[in-house]
Amino acid sequence: MTTATMEPLPAPMPAPAPRPAREVYRDTLAGLLAQDERLTCLDSDTGLFSGVDWGAAAGRYINLGIAEQNMMGAAAGLARSGRIPYVNTMATFAATRAVEAVKLDIALNNLPVRIAATHAGLSAGHLGSTHHSLEDLAVMRLLPNMTVLVPADAAATEELVRASVDLPGPVYLRLGRGGTPDLGPDLPPLRIGEAQRLRDGDDVTLIATGPYPVLLALEAAAELAAHGIEAGVLNMHTVKPLDTEAVHAAARATRHIVTVEEHWAAGGLGSAVAETVAERGPGCRVSRVAVPDAFAAGHGGQTHLLERNGITREAIVDRVRAAR
Repeated sequence: MTTATMEPLPAPMPAPAPRPAREVYRDTLAGLLAQDERLTCLDSDTGLFSGVDWGAAAGRYINLGIAEQNMMGAAAGLARSGRIPYVNTMATFAATRAVEAVKLDIALNNLPVRIAATHAGLSAGHLGSTHHSLEDLAVMRLLPNMTVLVPADAAATEELVRASVDLPGPVYLRLGRGGTPDLGPDLPPLRIGEAQRLRDGDDVTLIATGPYPVLLALEAAAELAAHGIEAGVLNMHTVKPLDTEAVHAAARATRHIVTVEEHWAAGGLGSAVAETVAERGPGCRVSRVAVPDAFAAGHGGQTHLLERNGITREAIVDRVRAAR
């Protein structure tokens, strides 16, 4: 009697790595330039567009080198001439080094310049504090006329880039460096200026912005549900104009809001939500999960630095349970 030899089963194919939002932005923009002659791409020698075949739009890609202030001024001039410039640089340079030009050349004149800011938050954590961008939401949301967008995954990035083309006035688009997990299919529609409700709950509301904060809020909501606490989750992809009606509704319904962001605690989403709640009087507590008032500790990968600086699922859960 012979024994049949079993062929080993093939190893399962690994899941594809999530695409970095900045690459999704790049590819979406390249396609839009081919379709819309108003669009121009201004680059600060980021390397993001190396190898892109611009085709007939090649003359509308301009690499100005590492000169961010000049790039903002050039973008303002192009916008004044009827173009719609997309400006590419790292977030920390857009929000600090070039902010005078953004304020006076772009925002003051309410010009349709789109600032695509990569390496935001702690996503360039391996480069240290010089490249951490934990102030940009505070800076940009304070500028009159500015729209501030923070996509939570690759699909949202493409949607928001496309939606940004015909928005009035300037836009700040906050993007990370590496790939982050997708939120999944069958999400509610993404509309600029409207919070995206990802989960219902009438005990507490978690309001998050950005890829990892939104994912952590969803994970925290699942853990809280196991303890009998139902948490609603809002993806606040538009930090300005803030969906104040959604914030007020959450304040009335749950009486406790926890904000989650990859930003310093002062000036960002948490501050915007607290200001909004305060305008309608007392009755709702606002807790913030964010980087404390200190330069971010350590060097390393993004998830490592998020955990080291207190932006975790556990921190969200602790904030909720401490208030009950």
